[in-house]
Amino acid sequence: MNQTDEKDRRRFHRILFDAPVTIVNQGRQSAANLVDISLKGALISLPESTEKEFSGDTGLRIQLDDERCCIEMQGEVVHHEPGKIGFQCRHIDMESIGHLRRLVELNLGDSELLERELEALG
Repeated sequence: MNQTDEKDRRRFHRILFDAPVTIVNQGRQSAANLVDISLKGALISLPESTEKEFSGDTGLRIQLDDERCCIEMQGEVVHHEPGKIGFQCRHIDMESIGHLRRLVELNLGDSELLERELEALG
């Protein structure tokens, strides 16, 4: 599938957002950086020192503006590319979805579009 086809398939807008991320997989934590995020997942940039393959249940902790404010998600890595992983969210708690919703809302600038994306989550 080429990149244009993949973009056409997406139902959720990606928001470019630079933030530190902790990946929890197979009982180990890895530091990384957020590239972009949507209501359904995230693209994560891995440091060069991270050579580990991520599989199975994976947790993300995305640090926002201060130590207490973060978005936590559970899901799985759905694709690998050199230096990056694509993460699909399967579960997010109420506090985290509130932070994520606000982040998306501020960046989309269109409340109707945000509501359509939230409805698509089902």
